[in-house]
Amino acid sequence: MSKSIKVLGMVSLMVLVAACGRNNEEEFVVVEPEPISQEPVSTGKFK
Repeated sequence: MSKSIKVLGMVSLMVLVAACGRNNEEEFVVVEPEPISQEPVSTGKFK
C-alpha cells in the first residue's frame, strides 16, 4: 500500500511539473507609439 501511494505521488508530481513547464513561452506584444505633437510655445503676449 505504501509503495503504491509513493508511485501515485511521484506520477502526480511529474504531471504537475509537465503542465507548468509548457506555459513558459513568452508572448510577443507590439505596442504602437503615440504620435508626438508639440504644445504651442507661449510668448507671453495675448493676441
